[in-house]
Amino acid sequence: MKIKRIDHVGIVVNNLSAAKEFFIDLGLELQGEARLEGEWLDKIVGLNNVKTEIVMFQSPDGHLNLELAKFVAPADESEVERPLANTLGIRHIAFVVEDIEAVVAKLKKKGVEFFSEIQTYEDSYKLCYLRGPEGIILELAEEIK
Repeated sequence: MKIKRIDHVGIVVNNLSAAKEFFIDLGLELQGEARLEGEWLDKIVGLNNVKTEIVMFQSPDGHLNLELAKFVAPADESEVERPLANTLGIRHIAFVVEDIEAVVAKLKKKGVEFFSEIQTYEDSYKLCYLRGPEGIILELAEEIK
């Protein structure tokens, strides 16, 4: 047995439309939307009476599939967490972008929170961290040629 690839990354959100808009603005391509429910879904996720709405995205190069999911039922009434970059667990998703300065400027105009200004790593990457919708930490990276 061997793993072939990562199929997708799933992110659970409360405000699906705002998260969808954010990732479209970032440059991901909308692949589809669906409402899912049923016993089969209950068994997969280990919950009862699940009703969910999902939005699927793909990166322009086709290598990343991103799933946003809103659990309509059972809903999570917890407050959105705002973890720090060093909080244990899966913590961020990194996107390679073209013209990081333009991407950062566009996102700043929309009020996106950044951890710092763009930093250069060993003359190979320009990098920065930001907080996307509902506390999601993203890293932007531009390869320096």
